[in-house]
Amino acid sequence: MMPHIISWNAIVPRIKEFRETLFLLNKNKLTKAAIISLYILVFVAIFSPWIAPHPTHILLDTNPENKLLAPSAEYFFGTDELGRDIFSRVLYGTRISLQTGFLAVGISLLIGVPLGAIAGASSGWIDEVIMRITDVFLSFPGLLLAICIAAILGPSLQNAMFAIAVSWWPWYTRIVRGQAISLRERQFVKAARAIGTPHFKIIFSHIIPNCIAPVVVQASMDIGGVILTIAALSFLGLGAQPPTPEWGLMVSTSRTYFLSAWWYSFFPGMAILITVLLFNLLGDGLREVLDPKTRKK
Repeated sequence: MMPHIISWNAIVPRIKEFRETLFLLNKNKLTKAAIISLYILVFVAIFSPWIAPHPTHILLDTNPENKLLAPSAEYFFGTDELGRDIFSRVLYGTRISLQTGFLAVGISLLIGVPLGAIAGASSGWIDEVIMRITDVFLSFPGLLLAICIAAILGPSLQNAMFAIAVSWWPWYTRIVRGQAISLRERQFVKAARAIGTPHFKIIFSHIIPNCIAPVVVQASMDIGGVILTIAALSFLGLGAQPPTPEWGLMVSTSRTYFLSAWWYSFFPGMAILITVLLFNLLGDGLREVLDPKTRKK
C-alpha cells in the first residue's frame, strides 16, 4: 500500500495547483476572453469542412462567373479571382494554421526541452557541446534561418513547418538549461542522487517536470509566432502551395487585386492578426499566473 499512498500524496498538490491556476486565469477577464476565443477557433478548425457554407470552394471547385464579388449575404467575405468563397477558405485555413502551429512548436519542444535539461543537469563537455550547437543556431535570425532551410528543402507546408521547428528549438534549450542549473542544486535532486537514482531518470522525473511553467508560457506565445512565420513563408512562396487555403498564401495571391478587391487580402490578414493576438494574450495571462514574481492571488 505504501507506493500507492506516496503516489497519491504526490498527485494531490499537483491537482490543487492546477485548479488554483485555472481559478486565477478566470479572474483575468482578458485572458478568459482569449481562452474562450481560442476554444472557438479550435472548434472551427475541427469542423470547418462541415460549417463552411461552400465546402467545395475550399480546394478545387471554381466559379469564374462569380470572381471578385464583394462581401454579400451569399458570400460573407466575398470571392477570389476564381470565384471561390473566401469565408469558407478562411474557415478551413484555421485548421491549417493551428495544426502547423501546434506541430512546429511540439517538434521544437521535443528537441529543445530534453537537450536543455541534459545540458543543465550535466556539466563539463556535455553541457559545452550542447550549448555550442545551440549558439550556432541562435547566431542566425530565426526567420532568415527558416527561409534558408525551406528554400533548400523546397516549397511546401510540411517543409516550412520543419524549417520553423529547426530554427525554434534552441530557445527552449536555453530556457530549460537555465532552470535545470538551478534545480540540480535543490535538495530533492540531491536526495535522488544520493539514493542512487540514475542520472537520466533524475532529468526526466525531477528536473523536466519542474521546468514546465516557463516552457508552457513560452510555447503558448510561440504558437502565435509560428503561425505568423508560416504565413510569411507562404507569402514568399516557400510554404503552402495553391490551391491550399492557407492565410499567408491567400494574402500573397490577393496582392494583384488589392486596389480592386480589398476584401481578398483583408479577411485572411485579419484572421492572422486575431489568432496571433489571442495566443499572445494567453501567453501573457499564463506568465502572470505561473511566474511567482507576478502571480496575484
